Amino acid sequence: GPAAQRRLDASHAQKLAVYMLKGLVSAAKHRRSAQGKEVLPVFDEILHEMGSQPYFSLQPIVCSIRGIAPGGSDIGGRRLMADGETAAYKVFLAQKHVLWVVDGQHRREAANSVVQFLKQVRGTGRYPAKSPVLFPRKGEEVTNTEALVWEEVYWTMRSFATVSVEVHLGLDVDQERQLFHDLNQLGKKVDRSLALEFDSSNPVTHFIKEEVIASGLIQVTDKEPKNWADDKGTLALKDLVAINAIAFLNKGNVAGATPAIVEPRQEAVLRMWEAITEIPGFGDERAKERTVAAQPVVLKAIAKLVYDFKFNRRKPENGDELYETLLAGLSDFNFAHNNPIWRYYE
Repeated sequence: GPAAQRRLDASHAQKLAVYMLKGLVSAAKHRRSAQGKEVLPVFDEILHEMGSQPYFSLQPIVCSIRGIAPGGSDIGGRRLMADGETAAYKVFLAQKHVLWVVDGQHRREAANSVVQFLKQVRGTGRYPAKSPVLFPRKGEEVTNTEALVWEEVYWTMRSFATVSVEVHLGLDVDQERQLFHDLNQLGKKVDRSLALEFDSSNPVTHFIKEEVIASGLIQVTDKEPKNWADDKGTLALKDLVAINAIAFLNKGNVAGATPAIVEPRQEAVLRMWEAITEIPGFGDERAKERTVAAQPVVLKAIAKLVYDFKFNRRKPENGDELYETLLAGLSDFNFAHNNPIWRYYE
């Protein structure tokens, strides 16, 4: 039929599928608790392995029923009353009333991937090895206790967890396209630093908040000062996250980080920050005027060296020794602006 959609992004759908699966494990855990059953430790172990978070929710999937009268006047329904007020409407749909997704095709595709994952895990007793991979242990056998979790997740999906669907009745194609535009273009994008500040799900951002910021190693700011004279020695949270993404993952962002990858590397990265704070002028008032080490690009270069010496699959044989030499030498190296090495492009 006529399209009122963008093309499907398989990578985005996979990320949503992982999120949905985590949400269903959390919902199965709550369902078990609500039924008065013991919540087995394996639920928390799986959530921790996938990357837990305090709460899960999805935006409503917005759909349209085509081929009916505007406003759905030819669809049967009746008013449900409670205490003399309208509580809801009970609407009767036939099989011909297809719900065409206007906004939420990636959520729909993600939900399909979750269903296929659970069917395969329950049917074969192994985690899927081929894409889309929704669980870190590709191709491994499912233990008996884990099988219990996935069985409960499957029935939670079918009977307990819900998704909201907003349905528009009798729209034509132009109206659907306008609806798609308005839903996706009229919203204001959340500031990157604010989004990262509110996010508790990613293990890298969790490390930053609990180990780097809470310990007082680095002071963060919402807005980076344009005038260096106003610099208070702080770093923007988005820059702090980007630097740590390189140190932990060798990536420009923290997408795809899991506790299994991040937790064994935390000590080495924390030592990096401890060494950085010993650089003369770093973290002081007007730090950017005192040292180039206050520039995120320089910190990213240090983070890249830490990754290459400690975590890279092709790291040199004496990588640990080079890592120690790097940290020991940071405070002695000349990061001042008058060092001719920074005039490379001049």
